[in-house]
Amino acid sequence: MDAILRRHGLVSPRTRTHKSPAPRSALINPVERNNSIMWIYLNDTFVPQAEAVVSVFDHGFLYGDGVFETLRAYRGRVFLLADHLARLERSAARIQLYLPVGIERLADLLRESLIRNQLQDAYLRITVSRGTGDIGLDPALCTTPTLVIIAKPFQPYPESFYANGVAVMIAKTRRNLPEALPPQVKSLNFLNNILAKMEATAAGAHEALMLNHRGDVAEGTTTNVFTVHDGRLRTPSADCGILEGVTRGFVLQLASELGIPADGTRLSVEDLLRAEECFLTNTTQEVLPVTQVDGHMIGDGRPGRITRRLHASFRAYLAGV
Repeated sequence: MDAILRRHGLVSPRTRTHKSPAPRSALINPVERNNSIMWIYLNDTFVPQAEAVVSVFDHGFLYGDGVFETLRAYRGRVFLLADHLARLERSAARIQLYLPVGIERLADLLRESLIRNQLQDAYLRITVSRGTGDIGLDPALCTTPTLVIIAKPFQPYPESFYANGVAVMIAKTRRNLPEALPPQVKSLNFLNNILAKMEATAAGAHEALMLNHRGDVAEGTTTNVFTVHDGRLRTPSADCGILEGVTRGFVLQLASELGIPADGTRLSVEDLLRAEECFLTNTTQEVLPVTQVDGHMIGDGRPGRITRRLHASFRAYLAGV
């Protein structure tokens, strides 16, 4: 543990470090749709994937100026649809970007994307960029936002990830200062997260956890993080500089219904390493156990009781939807 804390410029009392090799996470390959056309919604119509192109002058391409939302469909129904669309609307409002269609229309387009692509279990993504305009940072150069909706088959993560847990690492790349880029905006400008993900890939880890400017745990590159201490859930609070995940919120709701106490709080690296359990949440991974951090074993090195209980409750809810 001391070596991990020193590596990230942190200090802690002298403790024993559990050493065990970090398993290399399996790569999730994109699903290829053989002999079929993927239909993409682009601005005002559905087009085949090969025709779904945007201008090189689109400010999403030039500057990462825009917002997006990732969603998941189970058995043809989009999970937590209202929450995702509300967050998209908030993200757009924070950067003064108007959505080219209303929320109800977006919901209809997501459902139509599933139908056109004959999908039941699917990954969906809504992207809204500032639109096409002359080169320059002024948003006024763009008059009409670009809207793209992608729906493709969802390829589940291996069940071994949930049975055995995954290994993560703590990135040297720090999370953006909230004063520099509001974390509540799910922005197309994802370079901060990409740099941390590159560190995880180089280390053979499933995910990289990012620290904030104070040196506290903030979030993963695409995930929120939870720990368990004395039977109580802890997760970094909004003021730690995180994007409050939709799945994070749903898991907190499940915990409340199950009578599991939970706190949004500051979480130090030492707190993380001393946790009895740890797990990640996001739209595609649901509730994913973490059993190693920088080679340090979490708990007894197996998915914990509360983690397993929450994921079982998560899937039981899905089965009843």
